[in-house]
Amino acid sequence: MASDDQDSVAVAVIGAGLSGVATAVKLLEAGITDFVVLERSDRVGGTWRDTTYPGAEVDVPSWLYSLSFAPNPDWSTVNSPAPEILSYIEEIVRRFGLGPHIRFDVNVVQIEFSATDGTWRIESSNGRCLTARAVVAADGLLSDAEVPDIPGIHEFAGQKILSAHWVHDYDFTDKHVAVIGTGASAVQIVPELVKVSGYVTVFQRTAAWVIPRTQFRVPGAVKRTFRRFPVVQRGVRTALFGLYEFLTLGLVWVTPLTRVIETVSKLHLRSQVQDPELRRQLSPQYRIGCKRPLITSEFYPALQRDNSRLVPHAVVEITENGVRTADGSLHPVDCIVFATGYSVGERGSSFIVTGPDGRALGDEWSHGMVGYKSVNVAGYPNLFWTMGPNAFGHSSELLFIEEQVRYAVRCIREMFDRNLRILDIKPEAQSAHNRALQIKLKKTTFSSGCHSWYLSRNGYNGMMFPGSVSAYRRQMSTFNECDYFMISATEVSRVQ
Repeated sequence: MASDDQDSVAVAVIGAGLSGVATAVKLLEAGITDFVVLERSDRVGGTWRDTTYPGAEVDVPSWLYSLSFAPNPDWSTVNSPAPEILSYIEEIVRRFGLGPHIRFDVNVVQIEFSATDGTWRIESSNGRCLTARAVVAADGLLSDAEVPDIPGIHEFAGQKILSAHWVHDYDFTDKHVAVIGTGASAVQIVPELVKVSGYVTVFQRTAAWVIPRTQFRVPGAVKRTFRRFPVVQRGVRTALFGLYEFLTLGLVWVTPLTRVIETVSKLHLRSQVQDPELRRQLSPQYRIGCKRPLITSEFYPALQRDNSRLVPHAVVEITENGVRTADGSLHPVDCIVFATGYSVGERGSSFIVTGPDGRALGDEWSHGMVGYKSVNVAGYPNLFWTMGPNAFGHSSELLFIEEQVRYAVRCIREMFDRNLRILDIKPEAQSAHNRALQIKLKKTTFSSGCHSWYLSRNGYNGMMFPGSVSAYRRQMSTFNECDYFMISATEVSRVQ
């Protein structure tokens, strides 16, 4: 086990969210104990530690949004609130004894590879350095909040709040609040804001597909059954997995099921919104699946309260006292909530990655992420990713993350068992893999014409996987040695 003052470890895991915690568990299961988890905060949890806005909860059933090796029989609701998910992560740390491996308040700012000894030099913001034979980048794509680039944003005299950095001591009473954005966080925030604010104006650039959900508290009898008979909970998880795999047929590809799902969404809109004009404003003009559908039954009713309204125009400017929209209207407000999500797409990582000969991953990914099986990137040896290139899908993201973690740990185990100094995916293997993905992606709903965070500015899709979780598992199930450069510790120093 690595101690706090040790400056060299076998494996460094960056990030103590669900990805990092899962990686730590699998490293221990693989018999690898010389590792550290570097966490920039003073607490584990990642996104779920930072997501504290009112109404924050997971939009996938909790029995599916959990790690397969750490089932929780005590979820309070079908879609668990953020604090409960954070508690779940903390319980995993306790259950698997991960605490001694975690170093808090270590904000990694840069990692640099040394071809001479085959190690990564990890630099933190406090100036301390660490070297590791292998690095797992588990900081995730949802780690840095997106600050929108709107003219005049710094001129606003009122309160500005990012959904990812909620200001809990602000008093919304009698305040006119603007909410910019109608994505996944906005549809959870708005129903709560209308309960406590004087007035809420929601600014919508693009209408989204909304699918109804059924939220209810899990009865005590169900929890007791899950605790006593874990196989029952596994059965529920399997059933939910099958349902989401079935829905993938209509959300990833255009099939008859696509139209069925769209019809359900349209009927939901019609049943909840009586005003024809508002219904028209809330009707999406793109194919479902092109963006991630929103799962809520509370958003539409919130927009129809006496103290709320929808403005179906993009925000083009922020003034000292309000918000100006594309139609030229100025909307005076006291507070602006930016429900604009996280910085994703062309960033790749929250820290600088420098490979052999000074090559910069940020430059190479400036037009979109490229990798091999979401985990490896050619030219960056001994570095493994979770939530890397083409790692997302229309299901519980944890299902994808578990496959990435297993594959990364398998690669690391290969390194140590063979005493490798270098394990690097061959460029031609990565290119062939990516070509096949991009051909498939062109046939999916992701490429059906809308503007989404799935695509880079040039239309390249380095985010989504073109298929189901089952297909992703098949992709990740094999380790092809011939696709890798493997250089033993005894060979002459070189990176091919």
